[in-house]
Amino acid sequence: MYESATAELPVVVVGAGPVGLAAAAHLVDRGIEPVVLEAGPTAGAAVRAWSHVRLFSTWAEVVDPVAEKLLAPTGWVRPDPASYPSGGDWADRYLRPLADVLGDRVRLGATVTGVSRAGRDRVVDAGRERQPFVVHVAHADGREERVLARAVIDASGTWAAPSPAGGSGLPALGERAAADRISYRVPDLEDPAVRARYAGRRTAVIGSGASAFTALAYLAGLAKSDDGAGTKGVWVLRRGISGSTFGGGTADQLPARGALGLAAKAAVDEGHADAVTGFRTEAVERDAGGRVVLVGEDGRRLDAVDEVIVLTGFRPDLSFLGELRLALDDRLQAPTALAPLIDPNQHSCGTVYPHGHRELAHPEQGVYLAGMKSYGRAPTFLAMTGYEQVRSVAAALAGDTESADRVELTLPETGVCGGAGLFDAPARDEADSGGCCAPAPQLVQLGAPAPAREEQAADGGCCGS
Repeated sequence: MYESATAELPVVVVGAGPVGLAAAAHLVDRGIEPVVLEAGPTAGAAVRAWSHVRLFSTWAEVVDPVAEKLLAPTGWVRPDPASYPSGGDWADRYLRPLADVLGDRVRLGATVTGVSRAGRDRVVDAGRERQPFVVHVAHADGREERVLARAVIDASGTWAAPSPAGGSGLPALGERAAADRISYRVPDLEDPAVRARYAGRRTAVIGSGASAFTALAYLAGLAKSDDGAGTKGVWVLRRGISGSTFGGGTADQLPARGALGLAAKAAVDEGHADAVTGFRTEAVERDAGGRVVLVGEDGRRLDAVDEVIVLTGFRPDLSFLGELRLALDDRLQAPTALAPLIDPNQHSCGTVYPHGHRELAHPEQGVYLAGMKSYGRAPTFLAMTGYEQVRSVAAALAGDTESADRVELTLPETGVCGGAGLFDAPARDEADSGGCCAPAPQLVQLGAPAPAREEQAADGGCCGS
C-alpha cells in the first residue's frame, strides 16, 4: 500500500544541531521536504549545553553555504568570518535563525525512539526496500507518533553519551556511586555555583583531547583569580607525555585549536596542574572524608581529589536503530566504508579523506548516519566535514549522483602525531613504529621541556611538532 507513495514522503532528519539543520537546508534546496525531529526544547540544544566554550573554528568554517543562502532573504548576515564563536554564539546567531527559517519542518521536544521499515523488522527480506521507513517519536507532552519517511538521516550526534572514566570502556567500579563528584562536561566557571564547586579545590581531569585542554586551562585561570587560590588540577592520561601530547601548537592549521594545547601546557608548566601518565582508571573510591580516590588497573592509588572531570570522548547511541540493517565498524561503530579513513589506530598526521554518501551508506538503503554520529567513537570531527557529508547525501537522495560523488573537502591538519590508539600503545611499541616515544607511567610536574625531548620528538617523525 505504501510503495507508490514512498517517493512523496519527507526525509526524516534526526537532530536539529548544526549538521541536522544543514541537512534540512540542503534537502529544501533540492526540492525535498525534510522533517527534523529534535529531542531538546530548542534547536541546537546540545550546542547550548556547552555555550560557554569557544570553538576553535572560525565563523567562516561553521556556517554551511546552502544554509546561508536560505537565511539571506531574511536579512541575516554572517558574523565576522575570522572571529571565533562560542557555543552560545553559534546557537543564538546561526542555529536558531536557521531553524526559524525552516519553520514547521523542525519539531522540538520530539525524541526518536525507534526506526524501522513499515511492516518489516530487520529479519524480513520480502518487499523490504519497497517499504517506507517508519519512525516512532515520543513527544514532550507524552504523545506518541509514527512518521513515515522515504529516507532517514541520523544527525543526532553523540553528546548524550559521554564515555566513562574506566580505562576498559566500562564505568569504573564505584563511578556511578560517586556521581555527585563527577562531571562529564567542561565546567562553566562563569556560573557562580559551578565556580564555587571547583574554586580552591583539587580536581582530576581525565582525558587527552581538546576538551581536557580546555578544562585544564579554565582551572588554571581560576587558580590565578582572586577567588580561586588553592585551585589545583590533576591531569590523568592513559598514555605518556610525548612531543605530541599538547597537540599541534603553532603548527596547527586551526590556530585556536593549537592554542588550546599550548594553554594546557602552560597550566602544567606554571604548576597549576600535575600530570599522571600511563594511568587507566579501574575504580573510584571515597576516603574517610568523602573525597574521591582514583585507583588504576596497575594498583596505583592517586591522592584524593575533591572533584573529577571525565573528558574521555563520546560514543553513538544506536539503541533506536536496532531494527535497521547497518554496517558498522566493530571498533569505531562508524560506517564500515568510513571507518578506515578516520581510524585513530591507523592514522597519524594529515587530513581526513573526502567522503560523502557512498562512505556513509548502509545495507539498509536510504539510511545515513551523518555528523559526529558518523564518526562513532573516533575523535576530531569538524563541522565542515558534516556539512559536506549532508551536501553529498542530499544530492544522492535527489538522484544527482554526479554531484553526490563530487566530494571535495580539505581539512586543516592538527600537527598531532598518532591517533588515540597509537597514543595508548606501550612506549616500546611506539618506538618500534617510528612514532613519538612516551615515558613510563609516572607522576610529573611538568616544567619546560628538555632540549633532548624536543630533539627526540622531531627525530621521531612527528609531523608538525
